[in-house]
Amino acid sequence: MSQARIGVPDYEAIPLPDRRHFSDAEMVERAERFLAEMKTRHTVRDFAPTPVPRGVIEACLLTAGRAPSGANHQPWHFVAVGEPAVKKRIREAAEAEEKAFYAGKAGDEWLSDLAPLGTDSDKPFLETAPWLVVVFAERYRIEANRKIGKNYYIGESVGIATGMLITALHCAGLATLTHTPNPMRFLNQICGRPENEKPYLILVAGHAADDATVPRHAKVKKPLEEIATFL
Repeated sequence: MSQARIGVPDYEAIPLPDRRHFSDAEMVERAERFLAEMKTRHTVRDFAPTPVPRGVIEACLLTAGRAPSGANHQPWHFVAVGEPAVKKRIREAAEAEEKAFYAGKAGDEWLSDLAPLGTDSDKPFLETAPWLVVVFAERYRIEANRKIGKNYYIGESVGIATGMLITALHCAGLATLTHTPNPMRFLNQICGRPENEKPYLILVAGHAADDATVPRHAKVKKPLEEIATFL
């Protein structure tokens, strides 16, 4: 039976669905098994052109759409690009920004920090990979009556959804790469998205190439004592 919260007329609750119970030992085992799975996640820049069924991308996007968000406004929109001509346009526009970035726009410190990762302005993966998922953050809502509505915790909400998307794609057997050319407003025009949406990032998704490599530097992760505190 649903419950109405006293003093909050629009609130209605239903019993918690899909409740699961595990023993302490089972919880530890499941957590460690998932950690082992995620240790096999690698950001790659070398993709194979092997097609990936649209159904895989759809299921992963639905997973991302389950993310928590401020006031449950779900302030995100995902544009899944598989059309070669559109991917080519995105690559050309992104590389134009990247050339300026690596020519000095980024500054010496930033470029020095990127050096161990071996990145440069050439982004062939934007055409090679079968899918680009362009993530947009909805800065504000435009309601049916054209009234502007607020969204809350936009960056946090979209960040969580993107993390869930990356995880879902990995669990489906795909490699990913987050790409953030700066600025990214060209993506609104190419993807046909409205002014109230801000490009958040491009997520490249597909199978890693047979000769794919990863920078050794990228595999160095901080230990638990450096990333967590227990009080």
